[in-house]
Amino acid sequence: MQILKEHKLDVVCATFLTGLYDVNRNEIIEPNDFKKVNAWYDSMVELEMNAIIFHNNFSEEVVAKYTTENIEFIKVDFDTRFNANIYRYMIYEDFFQKHKDVIRSVFVTDITDVIVLKNPFDNEYFKKNSKSLFCGDEEKSLDNEWMNAHSTHLRNSIDEYASFEEVNKESKLLNCGIIGGSISIMISLMEQLSSLHKTYSLTNKTAYTLDMGAFNFIARTQFEGQIIHGSPVNTIFKEYEYNNSDCWFRHK
Repeated sequence: MQILKEHKLDVVCATFLTGLYDVNRNEIIEPNDFKKVNAWYDSMVELEMNAIIFHNNFSEEVVAKYTTENIEFIKVDFDTRFNANIYRYMIYEDFFQKHKDVIRSVFVTDITDVIVLKNPFDNEYFKKNSKSLFCGDEEKSLDNEWMNAHSTHLRNSIDEYASFEEVNKESKLLNCGIIGGSISIMISLMEQLSSLHKTYSLTNKTAYTLDMGAFNFIARTQFEGQIIHGSPVNTIFKEYEYNNSDCWFRHK
């Protein structure tokens, strides 16, 4: 591992898995389309942050061109029984377990609509909340039309899911496009998300990816009291804020 050469590294990770139909974007992403990740990549370069892009289809030429001292590309196999939104958790779980001795803290983010505005790892608020799970959120509650439809399969498959929805219906909707914390917290989260998806996603026949419902369910039931969301983690979702100096990430 090129960038994992220092003891206790802070790193941002993202996946770019292509070749299958993306239900959220309503398209098949071209395998070598680096412009989709350019803004994310440029923001990492500008702040000189350590970053890893897990991919399945970038060419050797693209990888060679964009690899830097701080940014590394790792080619992975894509288990196409799962959609890209949820298979990333299995990639992260495996990687974090293997490198837990050299990673101190980590954020995992979407790569096509997220950029970093400020290094979170240098922030005193992040450092003082070492037992917290940081994540993005949206300006709506869990009880909304899209989430209710998105969660149909989980609701029908997990006995506790309906009661979770009722208890948390007024809670802010958490967004899994930005998640971070200490390596121990992130390993625990990735293990639980991977386990849930390996159990339930293979039988999912709905048009939804399950990632948002699963993340809100695990976060609210297993990490309640540890969650920090919204500012300073992320700007207002879909507001395309470029100059909010108080936030670490912009998600659209």
